[in-house]
Amino acid sequence: MRPLADVTVLAVEQYGAGPWATLQLADLGARVIKVEDPTSGGDVGRYVPPYQDGEDSLFFETFNRGKESLSLDLRTKAGRAVFEDLIPKVDVLFSNLRGDQPARLGLTYAALKHLNPRLVCCSLSGYGMTGPRASEGGYDYVMQGLAGWMMLTGEPHAPPTKSGLSLVDLSAGYVAALAIVSGLWRARRDGMGCDCDISLFETALAELMYVGTWAASRGHVTRRMASSAHPSLVPFQVFPTADGWIVVAAPKQNLWRALCEALGRPEVADDPRFADFAARDRHRATLLPLLEAAFRTRDTAAWLKILAAAGVPSGPVNDVAAALLDPQTVARGDVVAYEHPRLGTVRQVASPLRLGDAPHVAPAPERGADSAAILRELAGYDEARFAAARAAGAFGS
Repeated sequence: MRPLADVTVLAVEQYGAGPWATLQLADLGARVIKVEDPTSGGDVGRYVPPYQDGEDSLFFETFNRGKESLSLDLRTKAGRAVFEDLIPKVDVLFSNLRGDQPARLGLTYAALKHLNPRLVCCSLSGYGMTGPRASEGGYDYVMQGLAGWMMLTGEPHAPPTKSGLSLVDLSAGYVAALAIVSGLWRARRDGMGCDCDISLFETALAELMYVGTWAASRGHVTRRMASSAHPSLVPFQVFPTADGWIVVAAPKQNLWRALCEALGRPEVADDPRFADFAARDRHRATLLPLLEAAFRTRDTAAWLKILAAAGVPSGPVNDVAAALLDPQTVARGDVVAYEHPRLGTVRQVASPLRLGDAPHVAPAPERGADSAAILRELAGYDEARFAAARAAGAFGS
């Protein structure tokens, strides 16, 4: 059995952060049932270009592989009745709505514990379920600005810059998945469920890490550094080579000495101006031109061999296509493929969650395709009862 094969998740989710959270659970074997609103055409991710065809897109496939889809209008009396018929049979109710919506829509533990005392309810919202921003929508880029990330990213005199990827969304998804697994453990141990209140904003704040500690404790203002350099450890950045760029990390004294030897400049390691972390930081304006000049003398491939032999961590600055063809990617089987009825061959990056079994992938569901089977298996609906719920508008008009 896969680790979460005995877990069923009902997910009122759409777009990125929420589906990413439950994707982690699905990849570990959980049964994840997407509740899609028929009045809006389901998850908006179905319609995100490029590579979008009808109600399918490669964006949607990325976040929803291996899940099931239940078309359900929770705003109708009939839809709510169907929803409550499912609650006793699931382990987790997940939602990624605005922070004020779970309470308003009755998606909290307080509203549902009479149906399932062990239910774990997880809300992933922009700002959390309380506070002055609870009713505001939140998106990754907004959080990167609000939480200070953009002021830390980019060249020193460039405008504030976002990350190249939606890292707040992805990180919050991982945080929510961890919260769900922890809540499940407690529910099975103690017999009582709970609410998990996770937000994009607090995830972004937490990921300020030591920069946040420096600022909160000492009022420190972290500088933006050229060449994607670390704010205090030198050298720890990208360097230009004869034909491209290379990332070099020497955040330990022994690595610093090994780097100088590899560059053919062992005397630099003994220069008192560069003796330790603090000294190299104070004199980085003198040190970095010396290192840059050395790196420009060979191409990236040559330097990678030299640094690997010296034990200095380094890597090329790949584009995405090159990263997917890296020998390590290939050796670990990190790109997986499956056939989709509309989109043809879909190739995706496999889950990094390796718990002894091979990565498992399956296409994302068509909207509402699993509705009848889900209600038959979990709630005991026969054809007549399903037809009655449909006639009452539970699954949309």
